[in-house]
Amino acid sequence: MTTEQKEDIIVKARGVTKVYTMGAEKIHALRGIDLDVRRGEYLSILGPSGSGKSTFFNMVGGLDRPTEGNVEVDGCCLRELNQKQLAWVRCHKMGYIFQSFNLIMTMTALENVALPRIFAGESPSEARDAAADILKTVGLGHRLTHLPSQVSGGQQQRIAIARALVNKPSIVLADEPTGNLDLHTGEEIINLLGELKSKLGITIITATHDMKMLSASDTVVWIKDGRADRVARKGEFEIAIGTIDGKTLA
Repeated sequence: MTTEQKEDIIVKARGVTKVYTMGAEKIHALRGIDLDVRRGEYLSILGPSGSGKSTFFNMVGGLDRPTEGNVEVDGCCLRELNQKQLAWVRCHKMGYIFQSFNLIMTMTALENVALPRIFAGESPSEARDAAADILKTVGLGHRLTHLPSQVSGGQQQRIAIARALVNKPSIVLADEPTGNLDLHTGEEIINLLGELKSKLGITIITATHDMKMLSASDTVVWIKDGRADRVARKGEFEIAIGTIDGKTLA
């Protein structure tokens, strides 16, 4: 691998394992995953329930620590960071999008999106200005003062996307971002994420079962029994209704 190629890797996972202890039983959620994520790509993680997909997603997001192995994010070795340093990485390097939106229902769109900037130490007025700008970018400049209950599900997810982007992260982690949306609205969100990836140069990592999301992906990773069973780049896999390369999606 050339120096230029090495510098293009934004996430590097090596030998990542996770073992949970439940009484006398040990649950091996991850069994040694090696994976590189290139800067600026759209990567989708697939896997049936219990495969370790969500566990690995949380490792990359700094939401959990591996039992063995390590994840590097934009040059930061997550295993070596203390809780304060890890919180800084999560705040400044990453943005999170969730299936259930996770908005604060008593706050307006502007207030929800401004929160990460305030947590990062910015003044409330500066945070609101930044929030207003990114809400305009996702097409919600006319909804700044609306509560989540006053907008549609698709608009709630756009607010959540704006919140994920407001601190200008290197990586956006999206956990089933279209899971609670209808077909048309889900397609709009996928197109928006693709546009933002290209416009802002961010890396998107998503855990998903949405076939439309996969068709927009640069890379697809299959996780099975706690291992990276297969990694395929765009053009190396075919997507059909309910299947990939003839395999039924779980």
